[in-house]
Amino acid sequence: MLLTVDVGNSQTVLATFDGARRIDCWRVTTQPRATADELHMLWRGLLRDTVVTGVAACSTVPAQLPALRQLLDRLAVPVTLIGPGVRTGVPLHVDNPREVGADRVVTALAAHELYGRRPDGTGRPVVVVDFGTSTTVDAVGPDGQFLGGALAPGVEVSLDALAARAAQLRSVELTVPTQAIGKNTVAALQSGMVLGFAGLVDGLVARIAAELVGQFGAAPVVVATGGLHRLLVDSCRSIGEREPDLTVHGLRLAFERHQSSGGSGGGGTSSGRP
Repeated sequence: MLLTVDVGNSQTVLATFDGARRIDCWRVTTQPRATADELHMLWRGLLRDTVVTGVAACSTVPAQLPALRQLLDRLAVPVTLIGPGVRTGVPLHVDNPREVGADRVVTALAAHELYGRRPDGTGRPVVVVDFGTSTTVDAVGPDGQFLGGALAPGVEVSLDALAARAAQLRSVELTVPTQAIGKNTVAALQSGMVLGFAGLVDGLVARIAAELVGQFGAAPVVVATGGLHRLLVDSCRSIGEREPDLTVHGLRLAFERHQSSGGSGGGGTSSGRP
């Protein structure tokens, strides 16, 4: 069983795969200062008796990378930690490839493989909208190339910042409002946060899609992913597909590519259970 681990700024997603089939998936709060032993206990608690035959991981949290590497080095199974120098097969058509987060790279890989290939084998562009700590709108070309994208604050980050800076406003439960015109402070905040961010996404997608049509002559598939996608996706008019955990699918694909190209795994003395 392959274990995939996507360490995000707010949440960590762990998933197990039997071949291409996802078996289990968990979301836990990211603890940036967790030690390797604490991560080990968390993984074992989730996996229980699952026998792990390989691990693929990525992290956007620099503070957790040393502990993550320490844990991965203990494992006696093939390990792929996505980062600079690890080949994923995704061409990075950006000014500085090292600036692109590992999660965006493997998400682009999954988007192309799952949504960018037509039945006749030809490719088409994909736009990925990732609703998380940040709101990320990325463009993937018809050959699977990462073209760049747009970054904006996430809806929760924006709400927390607004509550902290505006004396008469406060954090509220984020739910989809019944109408855009809020009749009280709570409803007005929900409208601004949920419908406002949906409008932001639709506007960015429209501009990026127009550029992709101009470059490749084909309209993109638009896919939503990320921990907050369920809150926002139904209010967005531009999104046609949804896969909440696109990144872990990309980790699986990156692991398979890395291992088939002769990538070496982690060493250690532990058994197949993390």
